Amino acid sequence: MVPEAPLAQTEGGLAPAGEGWFVLNACEASWFQGEGVSASCEFEGTTEFPQMGVFIRVLGPGEPMAMYHWEADQEDFLVLSGEALLIVEGRERRLRQWDFFHCPAGTNHIIIGAGTGPCAVVAIGAREHQGGANWGAYTVDDKALRHGAGVGEETTDPAAAYARFPKRELGPYRQGWLPG
Repeated sequence: MVPEAPLAQTEGGLAPAGEGWFVLNACEASWFQGEGVSASCEFEGTTEFPQMGVFIRVLGPGEPMAMYHWEADQEDFLVLSGEALLIVEGRERRLRQWDFFHCPAGTNHIIIGAGTGPCAVVAIGAREHQGGANWGAYTVDDKALRHGAGVGEETTDPAAAYARFPKRELGPYRQGWLPG
């Protein structure tokens, strides 16, 4: 039998403190947050999920989820609430509640908060190539740059791609980020 993982209180909220199955409410979980970037509920705690990452990202208007990039693994995104702007392969597309974006491996993309309030998005990504030398790259795109979600020079280095942003800190959920 697979055991239940214990949940431990951290400075930011609850997080799994071991291997096994668990149930964790996003409003009670730890969130990474910082000025000008999306808040992220990552559910994993000290134990990273080995096969897929599952996150909730909350973007304010104009806030990018990440920098324009492609990955060697599939990703998928579901808008739970609010509005967003998707830039995919150099094209802009509006996203609204319940829009699902399937992103095959190798697809250049980024999601940016739009509208007048927060936009909550579930982000799911495979992890076969994550962390390795061939994970993907941050690529140059004029539209992404115009929206503050792009790099001026292609790189595979996250530190270079995110140099202008303050480091996200662990903190608690903020009321109003998620619907209902």
